[in-house]
Amino acid sequence: MPTRTTSQPRIAVLADSDTRWKWGALTAYRIQSDSRLDGYLLRGRATPTVRQLDEVGARAETLREIRGADFLELMKDTARYDVVVLACVGGAVQAMLHGLARAWRGAARRPVVVTGYVGVVYEKLADGLLLRHGADVVLANSRHDADRFRAVYEGVGADGGSVVECALPFLGGAPYEPVLSDRPYTVVFAAQPSVPDRRDDRTYLLRRAAEHARRHPDREVLVKLRSKPGEHTTHIEELPYQKLAARLPGGLPPNCRLAYGNMGEVLDRTDLLVTVSSTAALESLHRGIPTAVLTDLGIREVLGNHHFLGSGCLASWDELDAGHRPEPDPDWLARQGVAPGARYATAFDAARARVTALRATDLPPLTPYYTPRTAPGYLPGILARYGLDPDGAPLPGRTAETAEPGGLRRLARDTVRDAARGAYRHGVQRVAPAIRRWGQL
Repeated sequence: MPTRTTSQPRIAVLADSDTRWKWGALTAYRIQSDSRLDGYLLRGRATPTVRQLDEVGARAETLREIRGADFLELMKDTARYDVVVLACVGGAVQAMLHGLARAWRGAARRPVVVTGYVGVVYEKLADGLLLRHGADVVLANSRHDADRFRAVYEGVGADGGSVVECALPFLGGAPYEPVLSDRPYTVVFAAQPSVPDRRDDRTYLLRRAAEHARRHPDREVLVKLRSKPGEHTTHIEELPYQKLAARLPGGLPPNCRLAYGNMGEVLDRTDLLVTVSSTAALESLHRGIPTAVLTDLGIREVLGNHHFLGSGCLASWDELDAGHRPEPDPDWLARQGVAPGARYATAFDAARARVTALRATDLPPLTPYYTPRTAPGYLPGILARYGLDPDGAPLPGRTAETAEPGGLRRLARDTVRDAARGAYRHGVQRVAPAIRRWGQL
């Protein structure tokens, strides 16, 4: 008879945005390659659209949209899954940890809980990490991150043994080859939804990309966008580049255009990747593509480009216009887990071994660092935001919905829901910021 560790692993991934779904699904396959994967998209402002999911490309046996209360109700069946991957923002992870602790209270066996980060961790290090504490495995995408994560946990007297070093699961693709004669030299500016966040700064970056195209008419310049207006990603985009481009004096030259699509496919034809601090820089560096992290707006924590200090990739548009091609520092690449070559093939060995070992044991109850005793002025608000009381139980009026015929609500959306979600996102992205600005007058 198959045992818990010899049968095909069953993994549930709970994600709350397109990029976190990509990270969660690919991480699940990296740590248990032969698994059956069920995806759950946490309903909220950043729930991805069908177009976004197609662009991400990560696949699952099933993919459903779900509320937090429904997910916790489903997880009461501890035999349903062997591993649960929480690919969500820190507050959602903390809420699910408390909800799962309650759902599994008294159970003889329970799934292994895994969480981590979708990319570069350059802000809210302590806050985000402590909200993820309590998971059995907290994945760190590099040696650099693993050291920092353990230091945070040990610094508050919490167990740092859950931290396991691995790498970003979506690195890969063909190594860079110099431009071929059948296509133009391609420069890709990887835009970010919320960095920078000022209109003038975003317009400046778009203008410089257009000017680079004008200076180099033999090159193709792509402004790679994460979403279309009205769609949400991991971060709110209040000033979409599409609208800024429409108002740009002189417009975009013929050899400069906005682009969508899977980042890996875009990188297949990239000769120079330019960004402020996007995780796309790590994907590019892993392939050996020349990569520039812009200094035009300063090197500042709020921009995240300070993370690339010592990388050898910091450069300005002026330098790139003059033909500069940054040369990355090999030691920096190794510390960040993006060094090209065979090392990536073994990057998930430790995580795979840890999860396999945990699956074979009777795990203790989940015990997050934050409790009503350690954070009485912080934790209840986080749990309430996700419909839970301080004990991890659904708040009145937030109990699980009645299941629809055929199971939980499927990802397919009807016209009414699409319209409602579009109206909600318009309110978040357009109306709310305008009201905040009016209030400051």
